Formats: sequence, structure tokens, C-alpha cells
Amino acid sequence: MTVEEPKTEHHLKLRTLRLSDYDDLVKVMNRVYSDLGGAWTRRTYTAMLNRFPQGQICIEDNGVVIAAAFSVIVDYQSFGDDHTYKEITGNEKLTTHDPNGDVLYGVDVFVDPEYRSMRLGRRLYDVRKDLCRRLNLKAIIAGGRIPGYRDYADKMSPEEYIEAVDHKEIVDPILTFQLANDFEVKRVLHDYLPEDKESQGFATLLNWVNHDYKPITSSLLEQPKTNVRVGVVQWQMRTVSSFEEMMKHAEFFVDALSGYKADFALFPEFFNAPLMGLGEDPDDSAEAIRVLASYTQATVEEMARLAIAYNINIITGSVPVIEEGVLYNVSYLCHRDGRIDSQYKLHITPSEWRYWAMEGGDDLRVFDTDVGKIGILICYDSEFPELARVLSEEGMQILFVPFWTDTKNGYQRVRYCSQARAIENECYVVIGGSVGNLPNISNVDIQYAQSAVFSPSDFPFPHDCIVAESTPNTEMTLICDLDLSKLRQLRHSGAVRNSFDRRLDLYRVHWLADDEADIAGNWSLQVAPGETTAASGGATEPAEEPEK
Repeated sequence: MTVEEPKTEHHLKLRTLRLSDYDDLVKVMNRVYSDLGGAWTRRTYTAMLNRFPQGQICIEDNGVVIAAAFSVIVDYQSFGDDHTYKEITGNEKLTTHDPNGDVLYGVDVFVDPEYRSMRLGRRLYDVRKDLCRRLNLKAIIAGGRIPGYRDYADKMSPEEYIEAVDHKEIVDPILTFQLANDFEVKRVLHDYLPEDKESQGFATLLNWVNHDYKPITSSLLEQPKTNVRVGVVQWQMRTVSSFEEMMKHAEFFVDALSGYKADFALFPEFFNAPLMGLGEDPDDSAEAIRVLASYTQATVEEMARLAIAYNINIITGSVPVIEEGVLYNVSYLCHRDGRIDSQYKLHITPSEWRYWAMEGGDDLRVFDTDVGKIGILICYDSEFPELARVLSEEGMQILFVPFWTDTKNGYQRVRYCSQARAIENECYVVIGGSVGNLPNISNVDIQYAQSAVFSPSDFPFPHDCIVAESTPNTEMTLICDLDLSKLRQLRHSGAVRNSFDRRLDLYRVHWLADDEADIAGNWSLQVAPGETTAASGGATEPAEEPEK
């Protein structure tokens, strides 16, 4: 007996969606949703991928997309069980995406009708569950259509219909499959998708529990703080005779802030500049900055020791670092648990290049601390809004800006740009500078500063967006408390919602060095040509009906 070769050889691949997949997607969606308006617009699709690329997954066959699943991370308590499709998906543009959320919400799953016998919907659901586990989210929740209800609407309520499907007395093209994939119905949603005439506007609120979920905190001692106390050292530049003398002044302020139970101590940019006067020729700028760099290792080690000894996270302002002959401006974050992180200054001012031949770094990071996510932008970097936007999209809650300005107009640039960053990105911004004079050191002779803490602009915050500010040009500390819960409240129910309302269908800020690979990754699926599966009762596998 001769076995005939299948007419079509399938080559399936599971991967994340790309912008270039839009034309394929349109063809599938127009076939699947011919009675619900067809495909999304290109702008909507672009916004989805820009907002949460890891959550948008597809299956291609010989290079053509034939199935897809879309999802979004949400802070579910902000929406609750009584919501509509457009509310929780941000009118399908995923403006509700919250990287710090706790639930993966199913936006849509659909399969080309020609492939509905190949169990591809089940595979997409399995990948979604895997993504939920990888992201350590509590559950997958979705609103499910019940298109079969149209034939029973005059005989039973939607609750009765759902119960009959659950008891396998009725087969629903979507709900039957979802129940078979370990989803449970929590309740009936009314007017979830009003244009869905087959479901009469009703939907099931479905829940899949991630039993591998691990709470981030497991004891009262590890509970995340909502109130964070920040301390700023408005540091006076003064002549010193030794490294030990300078660090004695630094320890005085660390001790003072620790006494007030501060979680952070922020020092200014190049706070250790007085050490430049210990060189043979302080008037030679290029030589003096390299003398200062020779003290960097000892400075960071001492600050790390103080962070542990005084139980406070210290941002060391910034210090010069020489790596392979190249001079950089680097801020060190000395955690009170002993870890040390660093953030390089990315944008170098004309004078830094002219006098010191300094160069900028090429990496930007959000740091996880014991009290929240923070970012650090050194002085001039605060004047470039793209950097704070990148940090904000990574979940930054507090931005620290150590600065060093010699005149008031230079200071005003840092101040007003930092205040703008707080409003644009719905975060707190803490700026700290130095005062006083170093008359015998070239290029660092005078200082101007007024340290401050800025907030977003809405009712829960100060009317002028200034949480606290110091006396100008006076050595002092600035201490204040920041309520992180207000940031979450603002992002979900503020008078305006900058983070949610960005038109990512029109523009986005993208870090060019980012790896194109994402959490979902790529999988190759080996499927036998012509593979088919029947559901109970002889019906075709219902997995491939659209989920939305």
C-alpha cells in the first residue's frame, strides 16, 4: 500500500508578533470578525506592540501568520470584576498596561478558519499560561464571548446557558474550549462587548489561577514600603587636606540622615571635587580631574561601608572613573544590603569635554531597591526627556538627579527640566547640588544650588508640585517622605493619565541597544500535516473560534 504525500506541507513557528505582520493579521481578522468590524487599524496594532511586545504572540505557517493571541498586564483591583472590554483594554490600544500589575488579561485569540482543525488555539493558550508563570503574575483573566447563546436567548438566562455548557449539555464554540483549558467562570459580564450580537452583549469572566505564583514578599519585615523617606545633602565645597577629612564630612551627613530613618541619602555630582586640590597643579584641569579619579575606588568603598553601617541607601552623587584610558562620570548606588550599582552619565556637557576630555556612557538602568524602583540621571542627563521616559516605562518610581551647576541659569535648566520629568512620567524627582567655592581649582571654582523634591501635578500632591526645597546656597540637609501609593492612584484615576494616554500608535521612545528578543521567545512547533482533532460530541475543536 502506498501512502500519498500530503498536498500541503506545514511548517509552523510560534513567536512574538512584529509590525511587519500587520497585513497577514488583517486577512485573518477580516475573515474571523466579519460581523464585528473586521481587523484593528494599523495604529491600534502598532500601539499594542509598542506597549507590551512580549504579550502579543502568533503562529506562522511557512512565513504567513495564521493565528494570534494578544494580552496585557493590568492592576486588576483598579478595574474589578465589573468592566467592559474597551475599559480594560484601553479601547484596544492597551493604554491600561501596567508593568507592575498582577494579572495577565486576555485581549484576543483567533485562528484562521482554514486551520481550525489543528488545535492551534490550545497551543496559544499554553504559551499564555507559560508567559503568566514567567512574569510571576497571579492569574490570567479574560472576558469570553458566548456566541452559541444566540440560539438559546429566548429559552434561558446567560447564567443558565453557562451552567448547561459547564455540564456538557450544550457545546459553545468558545466557552466549551475555555473550560477544557482549566479556566473557571467567575461571573457574567453585562454589556461587555455590546456589538457582539451573537452573545447578546454578554460575556463570561474567566479566570485561570497561576499556582506557581510566588508573592514578592513573604513576611511582615519584607512588605514593600509605600512611604519612602529621602534625604538630600546640599554639600558645601571646601578645601580639605586629605581624603580622610573629606570622608569625615560625608559621614557626618550620612549619620544625620540615618538618625532620621531616611531610606536614601543623595550626594551631589562630583561631591568629592575638593580632592582635586591635593594634586601638584590644581590649576591644570585635565590633570586635576585625573587626580580626583585616583580617589574613586576608595570613595566608593567608603560609601559602601557607610551604607551598611548606617542602614541607608547612598547615591554617591558622581565621581570620575577612568576605564581603558577613557574618562567617565559615574554615579554609584550603594545599597544598604551591600550591593553596589552604577549609572554612567550619558550626555557630556561642552565644558566637560573641552576641559577634561570626558566621554558619555551607553547604558541606562532602573535599580530595584528595598523600597522601590529608582533611576539616576546625572545633571545634564535630566535635560533629555527621552531618558526619563525609558526609565518610567521600566517602572521607575523615584528619579534621583545629582547635579553640579555654577550659575543660577545653569541650575534653572536642571530644576525646571527635572520638574517636567516628574509631571511627564508621574514619578517623584529628587535633585541635589553643591554650594560654596573652590577658588584654587580651575573650572570648579563657584557653585549654585537649591536642592528640591518634585512631584506630579494633581490633587494628591502639593499644588506647586514641590514636596520640599532647601535654602539656596546654604549647606544643609533636606528630608521628606514620599507616598508611592499616590503614584499608582494617579496613574489609574488622575485628572489626566500621561502614562495611559500616550499615543503609542503614533510615536514611542525606544532604546536602540535593546535586544529584539523578548520573554515569550521563539518556538518551533512540529505538527503533522493534516492533523485534526474532534471535540466531545463530534464537534470540531472549538479552540479556534475568536476569544474576544
